[in-house]
Amino acid sequence: MKKSAPLLLVFLILTFFILSSSKFLSSNYIDANLLIMSNAFFLLISLISMAIQARGLKNKNPNVFIRSVMSGMILKMFCSMIAVVIYVYASGKQFNKRGVFISLFIYLIYLATEVYTVMKLNKKSNA
Repeated sequence: MKKSAPLLLVFLILTFFILSSSKFLSSNYIDANLLIMSNAFFLLISLISMAIQARGLKNKNPNVFIRSVMSGMILKMFCSMIAVVIYVYASGKQFNKRGVFISLFIYLIYLATEVYTVMKLNKKSNA
């Protein structure tokens, strides 16, 4: 739980920001529901990726950790691409391009948070 605290904090901050600015978002033709769903999606994917990386960090062989980091990145990338493709086909004419671009920015926020957390865990395990 302690390892995932930064991700949960990012989730709560982004959710609060999205919910508090929903009128602004809708006035700019951005679907707040899409942003809420993508925020939850990226939290879930980041938690899975973080678990894979934490397991790799426990191994004595440093190559296992590198492979786990790469596996986590590939998992997030492919899941994100699949989610966008599903959204494009499911939304039809209601496709919200601005919402998708903001969702990809949310992806970058989760990526930075995950890298920061894994770097801290790596320093602790090497100390």
